[in-house]
Formats: sequence, C-alpha cells, structure tokens
Amino acid sequence: MTSLSIIGCGFVADLYMRSLTTFPDINVTQVYDRDADRLAEFSSYWNVPSVSSLETFFASLSAGSVVVNLTNPSSHHDINKACLSAGHHVYSEKPLAVRMDDAIELHELAQSKGLLLASAPCSALAQSAQTLGKAIRDGVAGTPRLIYAELDDGFVPQAPFDNWRSESGALWPAKDEFEVGCTLEHAGYYLSWLIAWFGRVERVIAASAEVLPHKQPSGKGTPDFSTATLFFANGPVVRLTCSIVAPHDHQIRVIGDDGVLSLKKAWDNGATVKFHRRFRVRRRLLENPIGRKIKLGKATHPKVGRWGAASMNFALGPVEMLDAIAQDRPCRLSGEFALHLNEVTLAIQNAGRDAGVQIMTTTCAPMEPMPWAL
Repeated sequence: MTSLSIIGCGFVADLYMRSLTTFPDINVTQVYDRDADRLAEFSSYWNVPSVSSLETFFASLSAGSVVVNLTNPSSHHDINKACLSAGHHVYSEKPLAVRMDDAIELHELAQSKGLLLASAPCSALAQSAQTLGKAIRDGVAGTPRLIYAELDDGFVPQAPFDNWRSESGALWPAKDEFEVGCTLEHAGYYLSWLIAWFGRVERVIAASAEVLPHKQPSGKGTPDFSTATLFFANGPVVRLTCSIVAPHDHQIRVIGDDGVLSLKKAWDNGATVKFHRRFRVRRRLLENPIGRKIKLGKATHPKVGRWGAASMNFALGPVEMLDAIAQDRPCRLSGEFALHLNEVTLAIQNAGRDAGVQIMTTTCAPMEPMPWAL
C-alpha cells in the first residue's frame, strides 16, 4: 500500500478522489484545507482523515512523502515551497506558479533537496495522448508538418456555473477561473502532450486578449482568448488556441505528408484517434472523412466515468510519481517538464498585443512513452 496526502479540498479535489478510487493500492493518509467547513464536508464525504492546520499536516508526515497540492492557483507557489522545504515530494495542480521566477525558485529548491516536483495536467500519460504519440512516432501519417490544437470552451460567462458543484458539494471556482485565465487553466491539456512528444519549445509567437471584460463584478479578469504559434527545437510547427468565448472545440489535428491524425476530445482519456488518409480523385485532393481508428491493442490504465465536461483520470500524475519513487527511476512528469510547461504557458498568457517573438529559456527532453504504448 502506497500513500499520499492532499492540501486543498475544493472543486478539483473531488475529481482526484474519484480518480484515486481506481487505484485501490493507494491510500490518502490525510487532507487539509484552510476553510474548516469545506474540509469537514470533503473529509466526511470521502471518509478520509483531516487535520486542522498546515503545521499539523507536515508534522504528521514522514520524510519524503508525496503531497498533492490542490489549492487555489494564487497559493500554488507558497504551498509548493512549504512542502518542498519540509522535505516532501510535490505534485501540484496547474500552474506550478503564476510567476516564472517563482516557478524557477521551486525547481531549484526541489533539485537542491533531491525531491520530485511535478505539475498537472497528467493527461499526457493517458491512453488518448499516448495512442496519438505512438501514431506520430510510427509515421502513420508520414512526417508531421503542422499541428492545429483547439481548446475553446464555449461562451462560459453565460453558462449556469452558479449551479456547478463538485461531488462533495464545492462550487465551481468562477472567480479563480476568470482571474487566472483560460490559458493558464487549459493550455496545458494539449501543450503537455506536444512537449511530451517533441520536447523543447524554442520560440513562441503569441497574442492574447480579454474580449469579455465584464465576466465578473470585480472587473478583474485576464485574457479569455489566446493563440500561439509554437516552434519546437525538434518537431513540427504548432498553432494552439484557447478561449472561453468561441464555441466548444477540443480537437487536435496532426497534418502529415500522407494524411491527418485527429482526436476530438482533449478531456477524454479514451478518446478515439483516427487517421484520415489523403488521396486524389480526378482533379480534387481529399482526406478520408471517416478515418481509420488507431488502437494500441494493449491494456492501458484505469478509466473513470464522465463527470461534467471531462472523462479524465486525474490520479495518473500522482501515481506516476509514486511509481517513479518506488522503482527508483526518473519521473516522466519531471521538474524540467513542469518548468518548461510553465514558461511556455505564461508566454502565451501574457503575450498581449505586441509580445513578438519570445525565446524560451528552459528546456526538457521528450517524455518516455508509457510501457503499454511502445
């Protein structure tokens, strides 16, 4: 039996708990939240032990424990730093930090203490991303030349989010979502896949804007639209778009010499990957509109049912960290991976109207595929 502890019992914590039920050999030893009522509600619903203070939380852990940080994004840096300083491995919800200098500090602290530091999202480890990655490596569509990735979520400010509650009763954190911004919240779902497949992003040319400036009473918002062209050191050119304005569209298309690999549901770990072969008919050039399904043919990982907009196993990241520790091997979700993901995401988020070409200063290697995706 392996174990982990959780700080932060808000909306996303229920998604982690539901996912952790698919791994019965993992035990949640304790949870903590600064909101006593939310803590009581969460711990009672999931029948997990709770502690009343951060000091008690750390005092109850043995050295080198794994802590999952699910606090609000504005607290990520401080909580991640406190966990690392106390001698514990950290798996953080995205982003690692909302400021790049803070993210660098965390990475250096983890390295100095010999601790693992990783951040969500973890869907790059999931069946859909791994299947698409294998198809790219196998050259199913030929050499990949261009990738289009969409993360548009619809006109979210008009959605009935006042009624969105998690399994244990937490409200969807609209204020945080709008203030943090859709790029920091969502770009990682495809950006992590791309970095896993191709490694370092060398240059970012991006623009971002707040086209809905009155999303909440405070008026304090961030870009609700961003688009970026990504130039990888070793890989195709990518266009990535995020918004909470345009109609829902979560597809990714890998355009190669021989056709197009596609997937329509970023937030579905079991989403179908298809290959649309390109062919000529008389004077026309077409891609097969139906496409051939690409399958791995092996058992992959536990799935969770659909909840809200997603069908993702949020536990894949913490499990990868626990397995890496137990097997004394590098973690696929490495500190370098988290830091590079953070830098590229912030570059897109903060681009505004006139950022121009941004040269990335961090780096990471492509991710080792899961053993069932080789």
